[in-house]
Amino acid sequence: MAKAIKKDLQDVEKNKFSAAMSYIWVISLYGLLFRKDSDFVQFHAKQGTFLFAVEVIAPFLFGPLAIVFILPTLFLSLKGIYASMSGKYWIMPWFGEWIRKQNI
Repeated sequence: MAKAIKKDLQDVEKNKFSAAMSYIWVISLYGLLFRKDSDFVQFHAKQGTFLFAVEVIAPFLFGPLAIVFILPTLFLSLKGIYASMSGKYWIMPWFGEWIRKQNI
């Protein structure tokens, strides 16, 4: 069972936009590297950076079949943007729990 996420309402309210930006391709690295003061941004930046990595690596590994990976990452990015702008800690399906446990 997943450990509960401690929600700091001030952090969430103050950093919704930065967390949402974490799902936009290379911008995800900004949140991961420069917003270490915000647990909310870090949470979303880890997921966004994972999606960014998939989008960059998939074409090299799968060529034209990469679309099979890129379309779901687009959907997950949009869902992450919506969740972060709504002030929610949304754990992405499949890899979200694993990403959350990483000490990045």
